[in-house]
Amino acid sequence: MALKFLPLIWSGITRRPGRTLLTFLQIAVAFSLFGVLQGMKTGAQTAIANSRADLLDVRPAVSGSGPLPSAYLARIRSLPNVKMAVLLNGFSATYQDPSQHIYALALDPGRPWRVLAPDIFKISPKNLRALATNRDGVLVTRALMKKYGWKLGSQIPLVATDTLQGTGSADWAFNVVGTYSLHQVGSPGDMVVINNEYLDEARASYKGTAAHFVVLASSPYRADAVAHEIDWTFANSAHPTRTQSYRDNAEQQMRAIGDLNFVIRAVVGAVLAALLLATGTMMMHSLRDRTRELAMLKAIGYSDFRVLTVILAEATAIFVVAAALGLGIATMAFPFAAEVVPGLSMPPAVVAAGIGGAVVLALLSASVPAALAARLEIVDALGRD
Repeated sequence: MALKFLPLIWSGITRRPGRTLLTFLQIAVAFSLFGVLQGMKTGAQTAIANSRADLLDVRPAVSGSGPLPSAYLARIRSLPNVKMAVLLNGFSATYQDPSQHIYALALDPGRPWRVLAPDIFKISPKNLRALATNRDGVLVTRALMKKYGWKLGSQIPLVATDTLQGTGSADWAFNVVGTYSLHQVGSPGDMVVINNEYLDEARASYKGTAAHFVVLASSPYRADAVAHEIDWTFANSAHPTRTQSYRDNAEQQMRAIGDLNFVIRAVVGAVLAALLLATGTMMMHSLRDRTRELAMLKAIGYSDFRVLTVILAEATAIFVVAAALGLGIATMAFPFAAEVVPGLSMPPAVVAAGIGGAVVLALLSASVPAALAARLEIVDALGRD
């Protein structure tokens, strides 16, 4: 029975194409903004919740004070409730062209990375062994292989921007021995993985140091105590540390953005309120234009309820389709947003909330015009000029 009303609903939607298109675009833009803002908030909250509380990052207490001694690693591993600890180094470089930036991440390709790698990036045991047995080896992503035409055995010449070799040269050369995959979208630019032992021996300065350490606590509940113990251990040394869990670091990054929830609520609320006012006004204009048509429908037997249903169905169709388009545009924009806040993606809950909100807004904006149409008196309506 409902299908027989579709031509009538479609006729009402297309009666004034210009007005319908304007309404459609307003709704699509509003829900694009809703999707991006609400998705960023929900995505950020999800990213924080998924960040591991038992994985700690140990860095110099004062930014820019120089790297930490590699000897710290043995001391950290000996502390209570430390399950595992590894060091990380690296340098920034360019490949072939100054505009093609690559970061070379240096690690010790031992057993710990088989446990820790899935939470940072994914490296198979086979590729870790290949890196361990080739001092000048490098692991790359398949995306980089495709981008630069690399393959296994290719030599990659890099020009370091901040790390010189002992000879004074900024030129480094590595051989592709395997691949790795990024754990999440939004990792820092193009990154390759190299052998830390090779980097440490070949570089001119900062030998025997590490940019930071990654520590796995025995339990998330003991992570704060482990972080405090690490920082207390090196508090009076020449190189004090600042230890923070991955989750705390993610929360700090979100706080640095500001009161995200307040801003999002204010912007989304203002936009949806303006949208409700604009669409409600357009629906009232549409009712005035169609007064005689609606009266004719009632004259041929349409009940008040059916007229009301047709008006509400028209509004709902426009809102839902436009909202779906807007949310689709927002979803496509998230890869770009993830470059600012790594790991963001459009949560399905936001899409569902957006579609549900579109239905509610459609019913609200069309409720008054639909009620007036349902109470329309046939004689009075047909008598109007």
